[in-house]
Amino acid sequence: MSVEVITFGCRLNAFESEVIAREAANAGLDQTIVINSCAVTNEAVAQARQQVRRLKRERPGARIVVTGCAAQTQSAMFAEMAEVDRVIGNDDKMRGDAWRAARAAFDIDASEKVAVSDIMAVKEMAPHLVDGFQSGLPRVFVQVQNGCDHRCTFCIIPYGRGNSRSVPMGAVIEQVRALTARGHAEIVLTGVDLTSYGADLPGAPKLGHLVKNILRHVPELKRLRISSIDSIEADSDLLDAIADDERLMPHLHLSLQSGDDLILKRMKRRHLRQDAIAFCAQVRRLRPDIVFGADIIAGFPTETEEMFARSLDLVDECGLTFLHVFPYSPRPGTPAARMPQVAGSEIKERAKRLRAAGEMALQKRLASEVGTTRDVLIESGTAGRTEHFVPVAITGQAVGSVQRLAIVGHDRMRLTV
Repeated sequence: MSVEVITFGCRLNAFESEVIAREAANAGLDQTIVINSCAVTNEAVAQARQQVRRLKRERPGARIVVTGCAAQTQSAMFAEMAEVDRVIGNDDKMRGDAWRAARAAFDIDASEKVAVSDIMAVKEMAPHLVDGFQSGLPRVFVQVQNGCDHRCTFCIIPYGRGNSRSVPMGAVIEQVRALTARGHAEIVLTGVDLTSYGADLPGAPKLGHLVKNILRHVPELKRLRISSIDSIEADSDLLDAIADDERLMPHLHLSLQSGDDLILKRMKRRHLRQDAIAFCAQVRRLRPDIVFGADIIAGFPTETEEMFARSLDLVDECGLTFLHVFPYSPRPGTPAARMPQVAGSEIKERAKRLRAAGEMALQKRLASEVGTTRDVLIESGTAGRTEHFVPVAITGQAVGSVQRLAIVGHDRMRLTV
């Protein structure tokens, strides 16, 4: 083993883990395990700590480095763990000099563990094209944005990621062109707050402008997909692209969080219930086959049963298919952590009901696909995904290709052909 990276959390972390692996290896590190952590919930932080302890028991000779959002927001806690040899900040992890400094510290057995800079001081971001990450993968990610300028009362992520910053449009297009030339069929644009893309760039281009330019300037690109967006910030160019270009996949994951207006206000969200319903209806008019996923929090502070029921109803009213359910978890230092809390047992029960509603919605979608013909991106020898991101069980297809396949059934988890 030279460098092994273990990833928790979001797609952006998965992308950044490949940058970490490259930079740490280039720095000459060996016998090193990097935990790229997540801070979105208390459980995510606890899982990172448990992994650290387990790895030290199983591989006592390895050095353990913790980075990511939890390392940025709770660096002292990880530094106090005897099993941890180094804590590296969330911006620092993307820089070769941080990994060279880690190797130098290991070489001299330095006692100082923490190398975490002020994330709020970071104003720009450089593009990262990762050869190793992209090799042989049908679907690859391009990071176009990082950080968040909003301060939702439940969210710790801005303190782990810093303020919003964007990759210049020309650099994004060049990355997409290079990846497409290598044969990758699908590109996913990713970031922390994608719809804030461009606000810090000259001329303040919006996400829709970026999407249109990618599609225009990389005509050989087969499929472009967008990860999670804030629907209230979706611009007219983005809606035009959804309506007009079939290469932009008909699947959007929405940051909704709640279906109750008072809870949304207490979350400091910028949309109301009706805004979410109207957005889904508008996009469905533009692209009738669109599929929506959404993040919803169960048991936010002060949430009553009646308020929760409005979130539950949102699954049907927005026509959601893929649900990411988050039982509310108080994050230290956030305003919501100081609000009157819902009982833990009630939070779990509401999350269970939301997941059940999500499962029903997914089963409905799977059943509706039977008898259709879909363009399936072949991800492996046994799995693929439709343009709507619905999983498909396959055999005997060329990995990396997009195949037009007849859907004949489903096994409650995947479509079958």
